[in-house]
Amino acid sequence: MNVTLAVKQYVSKMIETSGSGMKVLLMDRETTSVVSVVYSQSEILQKEVYLFERIESQNREPMKHLKALCFLRPTKENVELLVQELRKPKYSVYFIFFSNVISKSEIKALAEADEQEVVAEVQEFYGDFIALNPHLFSLNLVGVSRGRSWEASMLQRCTQGLTAVLLSLKKCPMIRYQLSSDLAKRLAENVKQIITKEYELFDFRKTEVPPLLLILDRSDDAITPLLNQWTYQAMVHELLGLNNNRIDLSRVPGVSKDLKEVVLCADNDEFYANNLYLNFGEIGTNIKNLMEDFQKKRPKGQQKLESISDMKAFVETYPQFKKMSGTVSKHVTVVGELSRLVSERLLMEVSEVEQELACQSDHGNAAQVKTRPKHDQNTTKTRLKHDQNTTKTRPKHDQNTTKTRPRPTHDDQNTTKTRPKHDQMVSRVVEFGGKRVRGSDLITATDAVAITKQFFKGLKGVENVYTQHQPLLQDTLDQLIKGRLKDAQFPYLGPSSLRDRPQDIVVFMVGGATYEEALSVYNLNRTCPGVRLVLGGTHVHNTKSFFEEVMSATGQSSERSHGGSRHGNRR
Repeated sequence: MNVTLAVKQYVSKMIETSGSGMKVLLMDRETTSVVSVVYSQSEILQKEVYLFERIESQNREPMKHLKALCFLRPTKENVELLVQELRKPKYSVYFIFFSNVISKSEIKALAEADEQEVVAEVQEFYGDFIALNPHLFSLNLVGVSRGRSWEASMLQRCTQGLTAVLLSLKKCPMIRYQLSSDLAKRLAENVKQIITKEYELFDFRKTEVPPLLLILDRSDDAITPLLNQWTYQAMVHELLGLNNNRIDLSRVPGVSKDLKEVVLCADNDEFYANNLYLNFGEIGTNIKNLMEDFQKKRPKGQQKLESISDMKAFVETYPQFKKMSGTVSKHVTVVGELSRLVSERLLMEVSEVEQELACQSDHGNAAQVKTRPKHDQNTTKTRLKHDQNTTKTRPKHDQNTTKTRPRPTHDDQNTTKTRPKHDQMVSRVVEFGGKRVRGSDLITATDAVAITKQFFKGLKGVENVYTQHQPLLQDTLDQLIKGRLKDAQFPYLGPSSLRDRPQDIVVFMVGGATYEEALSVYNLNRTCPGVRLVLGGTHVHNTKSFFEEVMSATGQSSERSHGGSRHGNRR
């Protein structure tokens, strides 16, 4: 199961269906994101797609020499725009592909508008989600609920996105859901209704062990999105913000013009593919090795071109050298900025405190001594994390940590005004994911273990890595794979006689997943032969977007988002 490959095959099939000739790719805001994360512009240009346009753009010029490939979500707005397009076509012929199921009435409306008979084909290609990694997808939705109830439009969008994932992977699954979550149950019921209604679409070849869809709720583990991360991909998202695999580096001191926005994509970046799951210490060593390798291959002085063969060799090697130069510049810039932020915000010290609060039962010392790093420039978010980790998941220690919390010192004066906001956020996270609303116990006796410190030589500033915490999802999936996940907590939707251990598993997290959880899924795929896991969520959170999710769920934010473009972290 590979969601990246599934979407990429859809795009390739669209292009192949239209045959040879120059093409324009006509998309909406969401399908633009869907395509951009699996295909680079240069890759698509090689397939004779020379123009990229948005369906809502009013300034498109007629170009009758181009074929139009329309990849759109089947929304009312898009259908209306397409009807207007077909009445006054700007291109010679139209190949229309919808990213989800479209109704017969809307197909009829398109047919009636096609008076000039320019539509060559209409198909459904189920790429209605963002495929971030082969085993990770997102719907780019933040703020899906109010309290314990769905926003109606969000429920519909999640249902569509999740069924599209199942159709793209060709899976008709059994469904299990988190019993303690009304959100998970409602989504499970809606997905089941679509599967029943569109039974012909889900008529895939039966397997000996049916695939499984497991729907969970973010509120069952509100610790994981709060912790600083130490693997490359997760660190980038936490500190810089990954928006559909793009990073905004425009605020990095001294950054060059061509590096103000960079793309991190494992498909066409070998260094990133090899390092996205490694921790920061290893990244430091590997980036140094990449630099040294680049220096060895770099031409020394002015290369002499004395013969045709010299010129041919130079032309052949130059693109490879230029590509390597771009890769080195990009990752040195990214890793350099991560290292600067780690140092500036004292994240090594902060992370040690977080790990002790998250993984040890006795954290009185952490509360008294370490929750106030004197020179931490990121006090607002850091202290909030500490207070939340201390209060919301440790009911036994709430009173003790409150009493032992030191009063603000002179170093705290610049945050005095924002302290009420901190306290309000703490109470909101308790409301979102405290013990009262959780269906699982986050803390077990085996969690009281020491922090592991890993020392890596080779690059100054990245010596310590703290990776003690394991997300609750890892234990849930471990129990599921071993056939020990309790039906009482995670019931099947409808009658089920399934007792075999599942092999193909799609996990969906209402309220958003994290890159730390994606790492757990990646490791389980590697270490559990015969098991294939895919993780998805309404969003992939860093701390900033998770706070927004919490505030929305607890009724404290009026800002809504359906595209996710505003949720990259900002320094």
